[in-house]
Amino acid sequence: MPISDVSNQGAWIVVFDDQGKEIKRMGSSNKQVAGVASDFFVVVEGSWIVTYDDNCKEIKRMGNSNKLIHSASGRTFTTQEGSWIVTYDRNCKEQGRRAK
Repeated sequence: MPISDVSNQGAWIVVFDDQGKEIKRMGSSNKQVAGVASDFFVVVEGSWIVTYDDNCKEIKRMGNSNKLIHSASGRTFTTQEGSWIVTYDRNCKEQGRRAK
């Protein structure tokens, strides 16, 4: 199901579909939404970058050492890693990189 928005609302992270209806919610303790793509979203949890599907089920995680979430769009998200912009898929697999 396409995701239109994911937001922190108090103690919750709430996922909305393309019609603006709530799909799912999960606790937001130690979690910050960092990006929303078409069928997953990216959360920073302490020292981890974690991807979740529209039902708040964890897809994959990777360490966030020296990584800043840059953006998320379509089926990928990007991080800034030093002087590089690195593109990852929802499984945290690197797809490409370019100079900043």
